[in-house]
Amino acid sequence: MVPETAQAPAEEPGSPEGAGPGGEGGARAAAEDGEPADAAAGEEAGTTDAAAGEEAGPADPVAGEAAGPDEVGGSEVGGSEAGAAEAEHEAQPDTTDTTDATDATDATDATDAQSTEATEATEAAQVSEAAAELAAQRELRARIAARKAEKEAPIPAGTKLSGTAADLLAAVRAVESGEKSGAAFFAGPPPAPRKPASGPAQETAPARPRAPEPAQAPATSAEALDAVRGVLRRGGAPEALAAQVTGALGEQAAERLDADPWQLLAVPGVRPEQADGFARALLGAECRPDDERRAAALVGWILEQAAVRGHTALAADDVRKALAGRSVPDPDEAVQQAIAEGVVLVFQDGLAEEPDSTENAENTADAADIDGAEEAAEPAEPVEVLLGLDRYALAEESLADGLARLLNSPVGNDGSVWPEGSELARAVAGSGLVAHTGGEAARAESAAVVTAAAAAGLRAAGAAHTLDGQRRLAELTGPLAAFTLAGLLSGEGPGRDADGTLALDVLVVQDAGQVDVETAAILVESLADGCRLVLSGDPGVLGPAGAGQVFQDVLAARVCPVVASRLPDPGPVGELVSGIGIGELNQVEAPGKEVVIVPVRDAGEAVHRSVQLLADSIPRAFGIPVEQAQAITVGHGGSAGTRALNAALKQRLNPGPGRFGGFDPGDRAAYAKDLGRTVVGTVVEADAEGLRLDCAGTPVLVPKERVESALRHGWALTAHQAIGMRWPAVVAVLPGDAAQGLNRAWVYTAFGRAERHLSVVHGVDQALPRAVAEILPAPRTTRLTPLLHGLVKPAEQ
Repeated sequence: MVPETAQAPAEEPGSPEGAGPGGEGGARAAAEDGEPADAAAGEEAGTTDAAAGEEAGPADPVAGEAAGPDEVGGSEVGGSEAGAAEAEHEAQPDTTDTTDATDATDATDATDAQSTEATEATEAAQVSEAAAELAAQRELRARIAARKAEKEAPIPAGTKLSGTAADLLAAVRAVESGEKSGAAFFAGPPPAPRKPASGPAQETAPARPRAPEPAQAPATSAEALDAVRGVLRRGGAPEALAAQVTGALGEQAAERLDADPWQLLAVPGVRPEQADGFARALLGAECRPDDERRAAALVGWILEQAAVRGHTALAADDVRKALAGRSVPDPDEAVQQAIAEGVVLVFQDGLAEEPDSTENAENTADAADIDGAEEAAEPAEPVEVLLGLDRYALAEESLADGLARLLNSPVGNDGSVWPEGSELARAVAGSGLVAHTGGEAARAESAAVVTAAAAAGLRAAGAAHTLDGQRRLAELTGPLAAFTLAGLLSGEGPGRDADGTLALDVLVVQDAGQVDVETAAILVESLADGCRLVLSGDPGVLGPAGAGQVFQDVLAARVCPVVASRLPDPGPVGELVSGIGIGELNQVEAPGKEVVIVPVRDAGEAVHRSVQLLADSIPRAFGIPVEQAQAITVGHGGSAGTRALNAALKQRLNPGPGRFGGFDPGDRAAYAKDLGRTVVGTVVEADAEGLRLDCAGTPVLVPKERVESALRHGWALTAHQAIGMRWPAVVAVLPGDAAQGLNRAWVYTAFGRAERHLSVVHGVDQALPRAVAEILPAPRTTRLTPLLHGLVKPAEQ
């Protein structure tokens, strides 16, 4: 049942309304579709002139407002890397290109066991299915061991290296031979030696020097770009892709692309059908679906797309099904070829031990005596074989090693430092790694660890996912101890010790659920032995934009102390969100209209009511200025997606010609600075360097080359973009065509962005309570939990 705390029209929350919620027929997925040549090309997205009918009075129904013609995403090759990744992340959960693919499960031979008079010689000559399975596993493990040995062996004389890799090897040899000093290859001075803190983090005046950064690799030469443009021109691909191709394939990109046209799939945003067309133009009649180069490139592309959806590996059967869906004649052979060429790595985490063959023979003989016709040795349980790209495999293994190192490193049990009565503080005092779970109220508990450690003279800091999270953390710890995680890793804050590790004794990471596996690996590698790491987050929110689910995997592994906060989120909004977290959409008492349901009949009315709420009703009824209110919807496309909502809100709140790349001073803008990390601010001005934003007092520059690909209007965001941020008032927009994009984590995340007031523009009827009760986010395939189990014994909780 949808909470019926208060139902209101757009005029003012709490006033009577006779219209009930209605679903919109022919619902479409509200997914990203319009970024340049993104992975969702071809999907439909409705466009609505949402500003039409705005002259109608606040209490009048929307007249004449209808969805405009659908847009069909183009299939142009290439596009923005940030746009493609964001599009895939906002899209509906899907499987790995399994459309029209047949089941790849091997059929087992059924033998006739009716004869009980076979001789022992005949029985001995027959190989059981179990033995065949075990033999296959032994062979596969032997190949894995051989590959590991090859990877661990040194590269002789720098063979197979070119470009930047060859330059790095030459630099290493120059330093080792004494020809040059190591300092010659760094841009800055050597780091200062580690010094103990003289007091709390807030009082440390002198800033520690930043760690030296390697010199930037030389830019791609004009000759290399011209050569790539020539190959692209011959293949019928846009020459504008030249920079992206050289960035993905290196200085020798033209030669590599000419020899293997399907390597164009390494460019973000390029799809297999586009690479096939490029290959046909270059190879002519020699272009075939069974080309080994095509198969290997497709395997890598399938795993890259899986990483966009959060997987660090995929089951081999899923990869085979995806290959079959891409017209690869022999998917099994294609997988084996990709493994042999090193395109992918193969894993069998948790491989079952092989039973002793002698014992099996004895058991077989005993069972034959008893049952006569049944085999005693049952086939070994099939072990799931995973395939993964080395990029994510190395990150996951490095992260597991680093977490195990922190857990196994001795830490002083200085319990007197920590405040009495805090379960989290006691856990941090005795362990190098602690997981802390809870909602918004729990942030105060993890922040208290930072202040307590700093008061005891330890070097302590906290890191959040967004600038808004940093601001809220700084209110609890002081500004000198609060950072964004990206800023901390890029050199802001405490600096580095002589060994290159962060100059910290205690680090608390809030919003830990948003940390992807590669960022986590870099972070843990930056922490010294004996440093205490606290991963604090809310398991109920949407997962990270990048590959992996580090926080969830650490919780599942149970290798460290896990402290669950008992602090409830305050107010009616907190009560509603807490219920959603356990699958219950409850009615809550909201005497001050803290939660309001606004029923709508269609997407056009949803846009109209949302604009009225943000621009008029909420500021007038609650005194919350429009700058502190935020609309959140399911996707960018659709009749009430962010594009339609932002177009209507701009016309109402800040009309203008958009003279700065579609933006005017005073526009609210959302800048996708990094994958999964959105910065929201107000446009101030534009100059030769780009567009300048004011983000709650922090100036942010959007480079001019990224304005088109990474900047959107920000009055309306998706829930993924809004993670890590909160506003006094939130309008959650749920038109009828948004039903397919709803799940419990989305509703929990979107509703949880509101601090004081939540308005739900509701047009999905029973899809909302069903999503909360039954629909969970698609699971991610990762390897961190079994890797941790192989290194650390589960902790006693």
